[in-house]
Amino acid sequence: MKLDNNGPLVSVVIPAYNVAEYINQTIASVREQSYKNWELIVVDDGSTDRTLEVIAESVKQIRQHVVVHHQENGGLSAARNSGVKLATGEYVYFLDSDDLLPQKRLAPFC
Repeated sequence: MKLDNNGPLVSVVIPAYNVAEYINQTIASVREQSYKNWELIVVDDGSTDRTLEVIAESVKQIRQHVVVHHQENGGLSAARNSGVKLATGEYVYFLDSDDLLPQKRLAPFC
């Protein structure tokens, strides 16, 4: 699935577990990328806090393709594997839910 003709689609996969206080900033760092041909896949790995609610609110402002997947807690590897299965991009970029993506990080994929 390509969103435009300016380069390959990059699937950004964020596994999330009980990171309500961080995930909004993480998603914002993806939204603010200079390279715009990406999709966002956030896998909530059975969070018991407000993570899923914060994710739902944060992705409302994104125009690119977004998948929010909720699953039973299976750990980081299981969440990443779920994200890869949902990815449609030519490249997959893993981003931890408490990290920030520098603004031009996806630009090398152009």
